Amino acid sequence: MTELALETLLEATLFGSGKSMSISELAESLGYEQEEITESLSTLQGTMKRRRGGALRLVEIGGKWAMEVRNEVTEHLPASTKTDMPKKLLKAAALIAYHQPMHQSRLVELLGQKAYDYVRELAQYGMIQRRKEGNTRRLTTTRRFSEAFGCPHTDLRKVRKWFREQVTDAGLFDGMEEVDALQEVGEDGLIQATLPLEEE
Repeated sequence: MTELALETLLEATLFGSGKSMSISELAESLGYEQEEITESLSTLQGTMKRRRGGALRLVEIGGKWAMEVRNEVTEHLPASTKTDMPKKLLKAAALIAYHQPMHQSRLVELLGQKAYDYVRELAQYGMIQRRKEGNTRRLTTTRRFSEAFGCPHTDLRKVRKWFREQVTDAGLFDGMEEVDALQEVGEDGLIQATLPLEEE
């Protein structure tokens, strides 16, 4: 039997697993050194970028590698094959990513009572984490959120910074600097100045 190239094994493993995997997980499951895995992942990523008409791409998110459908292909897929969350949840997800860590009570102020349902559904989709904090909950994004939105980070500060850059670059908030949803709330409950786009 002919031995398969490590790149081929990596592609099959990541595709078949349907989840993101770290270099150490890949090395252990395939029986190779981590250095070999790292080198082969870079080679495979380059190969996949050059493929004409390829539907998949290899991405690294927060130190884990995964296969995902290219954005330009996703929009052509039948609805039954998409795992996208409902559009009604996007606004809540965007606000949480933009302000995280965000108190659920603040989200309710911005979106009304439906925010409770949105938070529950986002948690069910695995997009956010809810942690009890006093009389409210502290909301942050998850690795699944980063994977779904193509963010290369999982650290919440880096995700927040990346998300704010994406929103600014897209011009989504042009002329909306005074909108309540874009303003920071301090620990004292008072609205602070418009959120800075740089990392604190």
